[in-house]
Amino acid sequence: MKPFRKGEGGPLAQGRLETRIGDKKPLYTDGEAAAEASRCIYCVDAPCIEACPTGIDIPTFIRKIATDNVRGAARTILADNLLGYSCGRSCPVEVLCAGACVYNHWGRPAIEIGRLQRYATETALSRDPALLAKTRKPPTGKRIALVGAGPASLACAGHLALDGHEAVIFEKKSIPGGLNTLGIAPYKLQADDAMAEIQFVLGLGDIELKTGMSVVAGEPSGEGEISADSLLRDYDAVFVGLGLGPDRTLGVPGEEGPGVYGATWLIEQIKTNPEFSLEGVRRPVVVGGGNTAIDIARELAKLGLGEVTMVYRGAAEAMSGYAHEMEGARLDGVRLLERRQPVAIERDGAELRGISVAPVVDGTADAARGETLGCDLVALAIGQARLTDLAKAFDGVDLDERGRVLVDDATCRTGHPRVYAGGDCVNGGKEVVNAAQHGKLAARDITAVLAASS
Repeated sequence: MKPFRKGEGGPLAQGRLETRIGDKKPLYTDGEAAAEASRCIYCVDAPCIEACPTGIDIPTFIRKIATDNVRGAARTILADNLLGYSCGRSCPVEVLCAGACVYNHWGRPAIEIGRLQRYATETALSRDPALLAKTRKPPTGKRIALVGAGPASLACAGHLALDGHEAVIFEKKSIPGGLNTLGIAPYKLQADDAMAEIQFVLGLGDIELKTGMSVVAGEPSGEGEISADSLLRDYDAVFVGLGLGPDRTLGVPGEEGPGVYGATWLIEQIKTNPEFSLEGVRRPVVVGGGNTAIDIARELAKLGLGEVTMVYRGAAEAMSGYAHEMEGARLDGVRLLERRQPVAIERDGAELRGISVAPVVDGTADAARGETLGCDLVALAIGQARLTDLAKAFDGVDLDERGRVLVDDATCRTGHPRVYAGGDCVNGGKEVVNAAQHGKLAARDITAVLAASS
């Protein structure tokens, strides 16, 4: 297996824009980790565990760091979250585990749980990439297909492999990893680090990753496609780990044309495409108030593209993006223009010149009082389409009114007894840690069902 090393990301080309952005929370040294771990009081009824979607035994792994048992700390983390490395870097710990730390109630800084988690996993896996693979159970002869190579499918495949099953992942894109590789802000996690974690997961057992392969509802039209029916016919179970779809558009005049991008598409280019350039951009505008809007605004600011303006139709306190992330954006130089709604994109021929925004009064844009913001790039972060129609190709799989796949909360089983689902297609777009939990729950139930039927 390829060693787990930062910066060894396999097929990713050099010269990507994300490599110009520094690490917001660098890896602790051994001394720093030991000092921070020694602050933990190891609560018996630790609220940090309750706040972790994957239920990691946080006090135990921190105690092991404090006693110089980094290997044991990593095993504790990975037992509950195979993506513990990337989650340690990308989780919004401020509103999860660290946000629940008892120190918050005493006016003292919360334990840096995310940084300790990164330290334990990165350090231990760098020394022994096969740390968990050695615990793999004997082969069972069972095969499970997984649709999509995002965090949910990767976590599910890893747990299935450790249980002795064969897992085959079908990914439409040429680069696997989903959100981890293509969407997380580079100041949290860069694509080559996400790829290193994927190599770790693939080394856990009998896992095959097939990129450039689309699962389709009907009959395949050629190479690079496989039908949903064939997965049910050829595999013992199927896990659907679809992510979200393309960025939504504003539907305003002038939107079509150069200089206007979907935010997730733009982030993907920054992270993976060495040919993509933002040279000459000096006045970017980001539309939206969620975490994706904040992420792309901070990325553009950190790339030195002049003053970045965020336009949000509501009040700042109503933003769905995390408050601590918005505070970080302000420190990076991002300006927030609240209670403004875009009504047109202004162009000189095809060239982007500005975006017209109108004040929002009682929920309605007052176009008569609008103004034009000069800009040379617009990033739209106003939501993404659903990609869940494929899930309906499996008989018995249903969607809710918002287009999310319906599953049993405890097992992630759909209405079809051999089809499971998790990640964004189920929760509508949450954190990597939520997807990892879905993958774990599904794998555990698949193993239990297959064992009972043997």
